[in-house]
Amino acid sequence: MLKMTERDRGRTDKIFLKGLMFYGHHGVSPHEKALGQRFIVDVTLECDARAAGQSDDLIDAVDYVPAYEIVKAIIEGDSKDLIESVAEGIAGRILEELDVSAVSVTVKKPEVAIQGSILSYAGLEIYRRR
Repeated sequence: MLKMTERDRGRTDKIFLKGLMFYGHHGVSPHEKALGQRFIVDVTLECDARAAGQSDDLIDAVDYVPAYEIVKAIIEGDSKDLIESVAEGIAGRILEELDVSAVSVTVKKPEVAIQGSILSYAGLEIYRRR
């Protein structure tokens, strides 16, 4: 079994889910709520992956499928005005339901409601610890 060295302390392992795309009805304007739009979400789960790396067994790992399902349920679920609320909902459920020490959630809105806007997306990133 590998031992944690002094150099390892304070470091964490990370699982990434990048570019999750779902259609939702979040936004302040009535047309955003009525028509909906694509949302792109990135999630980083902080955990200790050492046991899973040594055993090669899913039982010792953080299964990222439930994280995907949480993101999908929140983006496709009840309408929120702000992406801040969407991101908080995702982070809160992940911390509640998965064995992770922290989570980073980025929510991107490619079709922003800014008259004449030319940009790739507007977005928000939050970081929450247990």
